[in-house]
Amino acid sequence: MTSTSRLSELAAEWREARQLYPLYTALAREFVIELPAHSDLEAGVDAPPEESVEQARQWLLELDGRIQVHQLRQFLQTATSVDDEALRAILVHHLHKAEHTDSDRDKVDFLLVQYFSHCAPSRLEDADVDVAYVAQLLEPVLGAVDTSLPGWLSPLDEVVQTANGCRNLNQLLTSRILEKGRKLKTSCGNKYFQPAVMVAFTRFSFLMRRVFFRLMHQDLNAILDGLRELEQQGVQTLDCRRAQFSAEEPIARLRMICQSWKVMFHAEYSSGQPVSMLVDLRAVVDAALKKNAKGAAKPAATKARAQAASAGKDAGEFDVNSTPQGWSDKAPATGEDSDPS
Repeated sequence: MTSTSRLSELAAEWREARQLYPLYTALAREFVIELPAHSDLEAGVDAPPEESVEQARQWLLELDGRIQVHQLRQFLQTATSVDDEALRAILVHHLHKAEHTDSDRDKVDFLLVQYFSHCAPSRLEDADVDVAYVAQLLEPVLGAVDTSLPGWLSPLDEVVQTANGCRNLNQLLTSRILEKGRKLKTSCGNKYFQPAVMVAFTRFSFLMRRVFFRLMHQDLNAILDGLRELEQQGVQTLDCRRAQFSAEEPIARLRMICQSWKVMFHAEYSSGQPVSMLVDLRAVVDAALKKNAKGAAKPAATKARAQAASAGKDAGEFDVNSTPQGWSDKAPATGEDSDPS
């Protein structure tokens, strides 16, 4: 490599380091990661010596190794100061690494979906999210991509179709559909970093994230609808030990928790504890609605039998049906098919 080429390479690397430094220092502060500041990056030096550029490279790599995937996800999805340019810079930084760990793969996978989500129009239909369109939006970070996909990626479409058939989060999680997609991603090893493969997984993860959010909103709406109906029936508390709350949890507090979850779940789909709590709370509310429906039906049935007996005394041979027309012991609708928005 000529001296001029080497200088150009160092200058480009320094520009990237200066662009990433504010983002990385903010990440370190957010998650209390102790790492001494890089003096030249801190001072904003324009043309440092080669030794300083190498130290900056090691500083970034050190912080990369200490930042967990979930921390990067949380920070980038909640920080208001991260624009498309910063997102592209951190993505390119991870893509250009000489060696990639499993953690790097997971970070790149998240960053690609996040970048695509930022660039895609808000009203994008699922049917429009084909491989060619995803490749087009990712071209600024991946370059031109041949969208001919290897056959071993075909199960991704099957997973998305199965996920779209799920009616609630419980069905999505217990079917282990998410694990199937995750297994395919981890099993491909370094092949993941082939541009066409990254495009395919970006499309897959984007569509799966949409399924997760749709089902999450449906479950939250079903819970809120159910809580409102229970309140109208005079219920004030629920036994929510199954969902890791108290045996007499006030409905008003449950409503506040659900509203806070709408904000907290602003993240990539997962099967962690908060999601499990949401699923269990949905089951608690559904069970309470069903129990109350049956309880309300008993007085109605008793009254009907009394009326039938009275009518029998007066009419003699006339047989009166003791069950009111249209009565059912099924639970009332809980908003399962409600609009997730």
